[in-house]
Amino acid sequence: MKSEKKAPKSSSDSPSFVHTTSEHPFAAAAQWNLEQDYEQRPRALKKRKAEKESTRLPIKTPNGLIKQALIPEQENGGDGEDAGDEDGSEWVGVAEELAEEGEIHQKISERQRIVDAKEELANIATNLNEDPEENAGLLRRLREISEDGNITIQKLGLVTQLTVYKDIIPGYRIRPLTDEEQKAKVTREVKKLRGFEQSLVSNYQAYVETLAKVSRASRVDHSLNTVAIGKIAVDCACGLIAAVPHFNFRSQLLKIIVERVSVKTVDEMFVKCRTTLEELFRSDDDGTASFEAVQLLAKMLKAKDFNVNESVLNTFLSLRLLSELDVKASQEIVENPRKRKKKDRAFRTKKARKFEKERQVSEKEMDEADATVSHEEREERQSETLKLVFGTYFRILKERPPGLMGATLEGLAKYAHLINLDFFGDLLVALKELITEAFEDEEIEIENASKRNATREALLCVITAFALLSGQGEGMSIDLTFFTTHLYATLLPLSLSADLELSTKSLRLPDPNDFTPPSKRVNVSTEIEMLIRALNTIFFQQNANKSNTPIRIAAFTKRLMTTSLNMPEKSTLAILGMLNKMARRHQRRLQGLFSTEDRVGDGTYKMDIDEPEISNPYAATIWETVLLRKHYSPKIAEAAKELPGVFLNRS
Repeated sequence: MKSEKKAPKSSSDSPSFVHTTSEHPFAAAAQWNLEQDYEQRPRALKKRKAEKESTRLPIKTPNGLIKQALIPEQENGGDGEDAGDEDGSEWVGVAEELAEEGEIHQKISERQRIVDAKEELANIATNLNEDPEENAGLLRRLREISEDGNITIQKLGLVTQLTVYKDIIPGYRIRPLTDEEQKAKVTREVKKLRGFEQSLVSNYQAYVETLAKVSRASRVDHSLNTVAIGKIAVDCACGLIAAVPHFNFRSQLLKIIVERVSVKTVDEMFVKCRTTLEELFRSDDDGTASFEAVQLLAKMLKAKDFNVNESVLNTFLSLRLLSELDVKASQEIVENPRKRKKKDRAFRTKKARKFEKERQVSEKEMDEADATVSHEEREERQSETLKLVFGTYFRILKERPPGLMGATLEGLAKYAHLINLDFFGDLLVALKELITEAFEDEEIEIENASKRNATREALLCVITAFALLSGQGEGMSIDLTFFTTHLYATLLPLSLSADLELSTKSLRLPDPNDFTPPSKRVNVSTEIEMLIRALNTIFFQQNANKSNTPIRIAAFTKRLMTTSLNMPEKSTLAILGMLNKMARRHQRRLQGLFSTEDRVGDGTYKMDIDEPEISNPYAATIWETVLLRKHYSPKIAEAAKELPGVFLNRS
């Protein structure tokens, strides 16, 4: 018996599938409803484990979407059919994908925030520059943008505020209103101006406090972002001091700058702040800003025990102390125009002309009174500044910190004509002690060679001592023989110095055997320049003829001729020029040095003695010019040929 074939039975037992056993099994296939049978058939999906109610909280993705957390297979209690998913790899992959999407979205949003901040800052700056009084409220919004958590936006905000304040700050200092002024009735324009000024001062104060806070934080926290934004803050403070030194909160800005120069290490911010102070000292007309800066510097130096870089002390050399201002004529306005023709003048009555003349006279008197008051105030402030400067110099001379003596002596030499006569004695004693300390023992000089330059300091001491005498001490009987003798003793060793024509700005290769760090000195004068300066103060000042004896002049002349043989070309030319000048002024006293037949003095010349008065110079003869005539430099040879004729009055 044949087995009966049956058609596939639908899972839903649908009546649409009909067949008979007597006919061919596929005879009624045309009547099958295959689409409905496929729809009602169960889907062939991956076998999933029995769903279990999730006990986890929903999660929020970085892009803001809220999703239900999936349950890993191990917690779902499934059977071992999907053993490959027991480690939760499906959930890990989803989490990583969501994290990557969140990072991309976050980067895009941060970049977009920076772009939006740039556009907003540009719009605010434009509106403030066009009409500051109408848009004064935007200053607060500008400050809020600068307080953003993004470092880039903070930098942009600080720099934008600097540019805006430099443009809108008026040319006068804004003072607070008194109670009477606040109660008084004013016009709408005055009220609007006062509102703008108060808004400007309050927001500017907040900006300056932000700069100080950021700068102070960068000195403590040395992370990359903090240091970068601290540098921006210091640049902004320097820019404000250079652009608007007259405006409010100048002391707070100067504190930021002085704090940056109170360290020994020299970096970019240190140089920026030091340069800003020097420019402030040079351009300060009334002396108020300079007085505040010097006051802060003096306090800082005292608190640091003078353990700072010497370039900080050298900023005092840029002060305009008790010097008249250079008033130049205007290039745009004609100061003495010719009288206009009568037909070009405006008609005025006799009474109007009389009133105009009286008004001009009164204005002239008021201007003269204001000028007198301002001049007296300026002198008073400069006197106070001078006291602070000299107080700092004298304290350094007393304590003698390493590295600051050169800058101190340079400052004393420059301002010697302003020193009070009562301090002359103490100052000369201090200078003598410095020279003695530097040269009394050869071992001390070698030991301190890396820290101090004894030759340079000694030359500065000599220059300072004679500058005191040439300034206010001309009528005083001060014996400076000690300094003259020391300079005479220094000539021979100085002529053999390798750094005679070199300064700190000269390019040179470092010594491979010297492992000490190079000292960056501020005094850029070379040793030969300082020597010529000292010789000028000794022999060519107003009262030089009274203090210099013929023996001293002859001794210096002979030794200078000897040292010229050992010096480089430029130094030799400078010494020959000095000797030419001495020959023209002291011709009668020096003629005997060129006489080869008759000897003026008896005995022998003692060239090894470092005291000019007992070296017996008139027993010597100047023969160095014979060698200098054969010098490789044509200029030196020509100068050596002309020198005897000047001494013997043959020119």
